[in-house]
Amino acid sequence: MVGWGNKPRAYRLIRTVLQAVRDWLQVNDAAHLGAQLPLLLRGVYYEDWRPAATPVKKRDKASFLARIDDAFVTDPMSDTLEAVTATFRLLSDKISGGEIDKVRQALPSDLRALWPPPASNPR
Repeated sequence: MVGWGNKPRAYRLIRTVLQAVRDWLQVNDAAHLGAQLPLLLRGVYYEDWRPAATPVKKRDKASFLARIDDAFVTDPMSDTLEAVTATFRLLSDKISGGEIDKVRQALPSDLRALWPPPASNPR
C-alpha cells in the first residue's frame, strides 16, 4: 500500500483512516460504508464508535490529516497526504464503486479530492 514493510504500522494507518472517515460521515452513511467492509475491517471500523458524536464538528481536510498524524506522533509519517490517498485507493479496491461514490460525495470537497474516484468496476 505505502511500501512500509511494517504490518502493525500499516494496520494502524488503515484503522485510523477508516475511523476518521466514519466520524466525518453522517450516521446513516457511516453504517452503509461499514456494511460494505470485509469482516475483519468492519470490526476495526466500528471499534469505539459513538454515533451520537458523529459527524465531528470540524470536518475539513486539515483536521482529518491532523487526526491521522496524531496516531503517528511517536513515529511520524513522511507524507500523510500520500498515505491517506493510498489507503483510499485500497478501500476503493475492496468496496463497490457505487458505495465509494456515495462516501466521497458525503465528505467535504477538500477531503473528497484526496479520494480518487473508483475504477469503472472495482468489485
